[in-house]
Formats: sequence, C-alpha cells, structure tokens
Amino acid sequence: MNTEMYQTPMEVAVYQLHNFSISFFSSLLGGDVVSVKLDNSASGASVVAIDNKIEQAMDLVKNHLMYAVREEVEVLKEQIRELVEKNSQLERENTLLKTLASPEQLEKFQSRLSPEEPAAESPQVPEAPGGSAV
Repeated sequence: MNTEMYQTPMEVAVYQLHNFSISFFSSLLGGDVVSVKLDNSASGASVVAIDNKIEQAMDLVKNHLMYAVREEVEVLKEQIRELVEKNSQLERENTLLKTLASPEQLEKFQSRLSPEEPAAESPQVPEAPGGSAV
C-alpha cells in the first residue's frame, strides 16, 4: 500500500477504509477488487466518491439478499402447498378407512393408540413361540 502521498492521518485512514470496504464488498459479491487512487487535491470529493461506492455496494448486497429471501419464500410456499394437499389426502383416506372398518377393528385400533387405557372388551392376542404377537 502506497500511503506516502497522503499528508494527514485522516487521508491515510480514508484510503485504507476505502480499500477495505471495496475489497470486503467485492468479496461478498464475488467480483474483482477495484482499486481507486485518491488524489490529495480532491480529498473531499474522494470521500464523497468513496461514500457513494460504499452505498452502491451496500445496495447490491441488500438487493442480492432480498432476491435470495424471495426465492426461499417461494420454495417454502410451494412446500406448504404440497404438505396441505398431502394432509387433505390423508384425512380423506383416514375418513374412508374409518367408514369401512368394522366396530371391532376400530376398537382394536383405538386400544393400540392408547395402551395405558385398558380396553373393556379387547381380546388378548396370544404370543407366538418366538415371543412376538401374531
């Protein structure tokens, strides 16, 4: 870094900040590092130019993030639509199965769902010789 041409610590600091901010935002955006030499005679204008470049870089980052968020929202909305559709289908299937099942089958199913509550008339399934229920 060539800082000999700057006379005040403020000019050196502005130069360093400029290089850092351009490098930082370029790395975020995947672009090449842009180097701009500051002129002693126009240090005020240089600061304004640097501020403008920083603002432009921040706008680019903001736009990029907003685009990425919008894309993610669309993906999530599509997943929600698919899940709602699948849930509706499963609810219809469940309703159909309940209407087709006999009262005994429903009672047996209910007893399996809540084993802590003993079913009044549920028959015990005999154990097979291997130790598992048939």
